[in-house]
Amino acid sequence: MEVKPGYKQTEVGVIPKDWETKPCSRLSSLITVGIVVRPTQYYCEQGVPALRSANIREDGINEFDMVYISEESNRLLAKSQVKTGDVLTVRTGYPGTSATVPPHLAGSNCIDILITRPSDKVCSGYLVSWINSPFGKSQVLRDQGGLAQQHFNVGDLRDLVIAMPPTKAEQEAIAEALSDADALIESLEQLIAKKRHLKQGAMQELLTGKRRLPGFENTLGYQGAEMGAVPRDWEIQHVQHLVRQGPKNGYSGKIGECSRGTPTLSLAATSSGRMRLDSDSVKHLADTVPMDSPLFLEFGDVLVQRSNTLAIVGTTAVYFGPSRTFVYPDLMMRLRFRIQVTAEWFWRYANSTRGRRYFESVAAGSTGSMPKVSGGALRNMPVPVPSIAEQTAIASVLSDMDTEIDGLESRLAKARQMKQGMMQELLTGRIRLV
Repeated sequence: MEVKPGYKQTEVGVIPKDWETKPCSRLSSLITVGIVVRPTQYYCEQGVPALRSANIREDGINEFDMVYISEESNRLLAKSQVKTGDVLTVRTGYPGTSATVPPHLAGSNCIDILITRPSDKVCSGYLVSWINSPFGKSQVLRDQGGLAQQHFNVGDLRDLVIAMPPTKAEQEAIAEALSDADALIESLEQLIAKKRHLKQGAMQELLTGKRRLPGFENTLGYQGAEMGAVPRDWEIQHVQHLVRQGPKNGYSGKIGECSRGTPTLSLAATSSGRMRLDSDSVKHLADTVPMDSPLFLEFGDVLVQRSNTLAIVGTTAVYFGPSRTFVYPDLMMRLRFRIQVTAEWFWRYANSTRGRRYFESVAAGSTGSMPKVSGGALRNMPVPVPSIAEQTAIASVLSDMDTEIDGLESRLAKARQMKQGMMQELLTGRIRLV
């Protein structure tokens, strides 16, 4: 392949002629590993932070679920103490994931993590960006083979090849630009988490009648019910009285190796509580289901997972795709409601705190097997049902919140794509900042 003027071909790809490629060992004054021998013997409730693999993320140190060792242990284990600007790299699990030690964690210790101390001419932020980039990850994973538990060791890190700009100023400019991209991603993640929390609170209040929207004020008080108190002007209905069909199990046909059979949903299509129709959630059967089969989904059908882990069994989603296109698996039950807005009401209620509590209480299974929810348990599930007008009003509020969250998630996906593009351009010198 022809290389543009001013660039050269190297073992890590095409880079500017004034850049160099060097192994990490030549860029560092120290590469070692943290505590590896029975670290739990040093743990205490309070003391010096001891960073673990779970604390290392590409966007920085995650201080959640930190463990601690005593001051005395920290002195005895001085060789694995970290300094500001040290690069910490995961060895096992997600090998190669790296982060820089911030000033307030200087003097902390670390457990089974690789420690790199960059030389004075190397920007630690740039080094982290390179190791976390596709250029670094490809080297980290190159020699892993098919091992179930992947490892990245001191020798591997010493040999990892880095493409280096000629000046520390250029390294710092690149690291700062990528750090700004990380900050945008983190701010969007935090905002999405906040909006989801607000939506969860709104669902908890609106779906139980604790909070009433304007025009639906509660003047009659509350009535006791097996799922908890609900307004007296709401009905308590069992699912069997709300549906015109179901629950009906799906089809457990064999998945084909090509895309010629009938498209079928997998459990991944509904495990999030919202319908997904993508390459990860839609498979193809080895055979073709007749078009007049009742197994085909219709617009507005509700699917309930009848078998999964206790945390997911009973998860519900509404199908808003094209009619008579997809079938669904035997591990799901389908419901067709008499009124579409009630189908959506049930979907939200089934995934609420009270709905989840019901499914967990009726799920059954032998030791070691996946819990299952029977058709009878689903038919007899009690559901608080307000008027159609109030169902519609509540659905509108929650739908608006969903739309806002979807918009933020779209922005987050674009921000992540933007950062990937920046890494490709900046870490190969296609775009120069200095």
